[in-house]
Amino acid sequence: MTDVLDELHWRGLVSHVTDEAALNTALSEGPVAYYVGFDPTAPSLHIGNLVQILTARRLQDAGHKPYLLVGGATGLIGDPRDSGERTLNSPDVVAGWVDRIRSQIEPFLEFSGENAATMVNNLDWTAQMSAIEFLRDIGKHFRMGTMLSKEIVARRLNSEEGISYTEFSYQVLQGMDFRELHNRHGVALQLGGSDQWGNLLAGVELIRKSEGVAVHALTTPLITKADGTKFGKSEGGSVWLDPEMTSPYAFYQFWLNQADADVVNYLKVFTFRSREEIEALQGEVAERPFRREAQKALAGDVTTLVHGAAATEAVIAASAALFGRGELGELDERTLAGAVGELPRVTAKAGDLVVDLLVGADLVKSKGDARRAIKEGGAYVNNVKVTAEDQALAAEDLLHGSYAVLRRGKKTLAVAAAE
Repeated sequence: MTDVLDELHWRGLVSHVTDEAALNTALSEGPVAYYVGFDPTAPSLHIGNLVQILTARRLQDAGHKPYLLVGGATGLIGDPRDSGERTLNSPDVVAGWVDRIRSQIEPFLEFSGENAATMVNNLDWTAQMSAIEFLRDIGKHFRMGTMLSKEIVARRLNSEEGISYTEFSYQVLQGMDFRELHNRHGVALQLGGSDQWGNLLAGVELIRKSEGVAVHALTTPLITKADGTKFGKSEGGSVWLDPEMTSPYAFYQFWLNQADADVVNYLKVFTFRSREEIEALQGEVAERPFRREAQKALAGDVTTLVHGAAATEAVIAASAALFGRGELGELDERTLAGAVGELPRVTAKAGDLVVDLLVGADLVKSKGDARRAIKEGGAYVNNVKVTAEDQALAAEDLLHGSYAVLRRGKKTLAVAAAE
């Protein structure tokens, strides 16, 4: 218990702390009950949310007791954002997203034992509260000057869109959550991202004013790339935890493609490797960057955490098979679909000429280039060399009746997909 805050610092997971000395004392004397919240504003969490989930896991591993809040109430409102008002989703949609997100969080923590995790929903205590009770019991502890000074609120007030009373009130609801969990379960620490610092302080101040007790808040920094650009986006948009929204193959490739300048920091934040292991991988980055050992470790660890060891093995096999180092026909349909999902695509059917497919998939510029590639031995269907200029796609070439992998040379890939 005494080393967990030092560990969080080493991993770059501490941005703001209300009173670090007092928190360090509480953690060393532990166990401390703490919570982190997730709003169901989409049907899945994304990799940015992993920072909080894994930080919660690190504290649990150190002997502290986690409460995971999925905001069935705050999800109906939406945290203010820079780009204007959120679209309000229906209660049925939000309730469905609550269930989905709970199921995504559960595998990361232990729900049995002395410091078992507990899942909570703030709709349980918010839905029964009347507007009068909310204003009298909670609202009277908040000062308008403090609320208006919150960075996101100030930015929205000065924007063309402004901010609605609904989103302005979000910080009050989140502060109420902290007080409720403190009174019900003795929760004394809230975790969150650095962009949530103002909301976390709202809860700390509410408990101080209404209960006369000092509690703690800790935020993690916004994860960025070494060049300062935003982390967590791929060419297709957000990288989701739901395998139907981001395939395990695309998920693995996202981590595998991280830059040398970023990979060590990501190993600290997103994996449970020890200092010694990470320092050894840091040495690999410095001395043999072409081997990409750190990226392979990062991709393997995070994909296993989110999707399981079997899915990780499948995507590694798919990566090898795409480039001729394994059997494409041995991949299951879901893994194959994920592996080819990011590739250039041409519609195909049995009987189509490979020459036409190579052109249609933009692997070559013309039929003449296609014939030349075949003649030189540089065209492949499912890793089998094409030997005849008039070769046609056979029905059995469409793996699972759906996909044939086209390759020109060693690394240029496309997929012929059945109509």
